[in-house]
Amino acid sequence: MIVFNRPRTTRIVFDAVAKIRPAKLLLIADGPRANQSGEEEQCAQVREIVRAVDWPCELLTNFASSNLGCQERVISGLDWVFSLVEEAIILEDDCLPDLSFFPFCRELLERYRGDSRISYISGTNLVQHYTVTNDSYFFSQIGGIWGWATWRSEWKRYDRHLIDWPELRNENRLAEVFDQPQVVAYWTRIFNLMHENKGPNTWDYQWLYAGLKNNSLTVVPSVNLIRNIGFGEGATHTTEPDARFILPANPMIFPLKHPASFIPSRSLDQRRVQDMISAPLFQRVSTKLRRAARRLLRRPPSHAG
Repeated sequence: MIVFNRPRTTRIVFDAVAKIRPAKLLLIADGPRANQSGEEEQCAQVREIVRAVDWPCELLTNFASSNLGCQERVISGLDWVFSLVEEAIILEDDCLPDLSFFPFCRELLERYRGDSRISYISGTNLVQHYTVTNDSYFFSQIGGIWGWATWRSEWKRYDRHLIDWPELRNENRLAEVFDQPQVVAYWTRIFNLMHENKGPNTWDYQWLYAGLKNNSLTVVPSVNLIRNIGFGEGATHTTEPDARFILPANPMIFPLKHPASFIPSRSLDQRRVQDMISAPLFQRVSTKLRRAARRLLRRPPSHAG
């Protein structure tokens, strides 16, 4: 479990974890920022919450004494995790799982252990309204990291600096993955920024890149198993509510029904990418209103004859 400075969301997510009483719990926490008033107290409260384990459990902690930032804290934290365990289920402090998320991950971690075709198991399905399948999950090249699980062998493929990106870019490899030029341009811009260390302070674009580069697949549940409760004030990246991404968590039905093939659902991936690169509704409406206002201001006044 990865935590930082939000006691309210941390307590809600930790209460869900406590219900399944894991035998081993690894905690990653970032430290307070020196220029943020009150954050030292908030971080201390968070650490107190996640230490309150009242069931038989091996509790391991990796708490930063000072602030490392989102990218460094998550990467160094997961490096620590996978130095200790072969596989892990990973939650952040604002990712509230349906309890069926845990047996879903556990079963599929075992099923695909050692299968290099699968990079990780996601609990997030942000296109569930478009998902039509009789199976319990489908395969994706995009995935989602609001609640996920993977193995040490896959995390070893992670490359925070995208070292070989210039070669793949020059060979136009993304055009072999994505059909639409605007999607290729979108990911090219992001990977350029991350390679040049000019991108956002995050770690997940590099994780997506590792999957694309290795032609890996992500398991995505047929229903969304994770509700993000962290949009708004205090969030690192999701500072503005967006209805496209705020979905309820639903229970998975067991026994799981497994797909008959490993073919990724490109139609659902296309829908997911379109949501990622398009502006939210309120932003589109606001833009249209501003454009209309500018046209009215430029329009010469009319004179009655």
